[in-house]
Amino acid sequence: MQIEQVTLASTPQGKPAETDFALGNGNLPDVLQDGEALVRVIALSLDPYLRSAMAGRHLSASIAPGDVVRGEGLVEVIVSRSTRMAAGQRWVAACGWRSHALLDADAIAAARPVATEIDPPTLALGVLGMPGLTAWAGFGKLAQARAGDTLVVSAAAGPVGATVGQLARIAGCRVVGIAGGPDKCRWVTEVAGFDACIDHHDPGEGGLRGGLKRACPVGVDVYFDNVGGDLLLAVCEQLAVGARIVLCGLIAHYNGEAPVPLNPGLIIRARATVRGLVVYDHWADLPRMTAELSGHIAAGRLKFREDRSVGLASAPAAFVRLMSGHNRGKALVIL
Repeated sequence: MQIEQVTLASTPQGKPAETDFALGNGNLPDVLQDGEALVRVIALSLDPYLRSAMAGRHLSASIAPGDVVRGEGLVEVIVSRSTRMAAGQRWVAACGWRSHALLDADAIAAARPVATEIDPPTLALGVLGMPGLTAWAGFGKLAQARAGDTLVVSAAAGPVGATVGQLARIAGCRVVGIAGGPDKCRWVTEVAGFDACIDHHDPGEGGLRGGLKRACPVGVDVYFDNVGGDLLLAVCEQLAVGARIVLCGLIAHYNGEAPVPLNPGLIIRARATVRGLVVYDHWADLPRMTAELSGHIAAGRLKFREDRSVGLASAPAAFVRLMSGHNRGKALVIL
C-alpha cells in the first residue's frame, strides 16, 4: 500500500526551515500481522518537543535525517488484527507525519481511545490530550496555587499556557500571562479571561522586567514556565517570598539557543520551591483530567484555540510557524 509521508531531510540549524523536510511516498505491507492495525490519519499534532527530538536532545527519542517525522495524531482504524482496536474507532496514536500508518503492538498499547462525545475530536490532541494533561498536572499537582495568589504563565496563548491560566482563574488566582504579540495578548485577556498579559515583543517602558513589575507589583507567587531563557530569569527576579515555580518547557532553547544561567540567589532569597514537570509521569490521570476539563469546556469556563493547516504537504510550513511563535493556539494539520 502506497502512502504519503514527510521525512526529515536535514537536521535543522537554528529555527527549522521548510527545506529541512521532504514530502514523498512510502509503502506499508498489504497483509497485517497478528496484533497490528492499519489506520488513516485524520489530524496531526505539531508540538515544540519535536524540534528537540530533531536535535537528538529529547528524552523520548531522536529524529534523524531520512526518518519519517514522529508525532501523535488523531487516527481512524481501517483494519485491525488487534484485540484492543476495532475498525471505525478513533484513537490518538503515534502515527508519524503520514497519511496512513501501520501500528504495531507497542504503538497500540500506548494509544488512547477518543470518546465519541469529544467535539471536535481534535480536542484529544490539545486541551483534552497531552497539552491539557500537562497543564492540569502542573497546576493541580505541582504548583500548589491558592486563591488570591498571583500566577504568571509564559507562552500564555498556547494550549498548555492558556489552560494553566484558566485553571488558575477558576481556582481564584490573579492570572498574568506572557505572550508574543498583541493578537495573542488580546485573546488571553478578552477570551481566556486572564487579568493581564505582557507582550514580550513590546512590554513597554523598562522592557520585560518593567512589564512584570507593573503587572505583579507585590511579586509572583506561582510561575509556570514554558519558555526558559531570559524570560525565566526575569520572572525569578520578581518572585514573592514562598513562591512556587513549575518548569515545564524550554521553547527558548529548542532552536539551539544557549541556556541562560539562572541565579540560585534569586531562589534562595524568595525561599522558592522549584519542580520539574514531565507529562509522561501523569498518564494515569488522563481520565480524571478529561472529565474535569470537559466539564469546564461544556460550562464555558475553559476556552481554546486551534491553529489548523490543511493537507499533509502543509505540515513543514506549519511546524516552521509553530517554532517561530506565529501559531494561534494548538497547532494541527488536518488531513
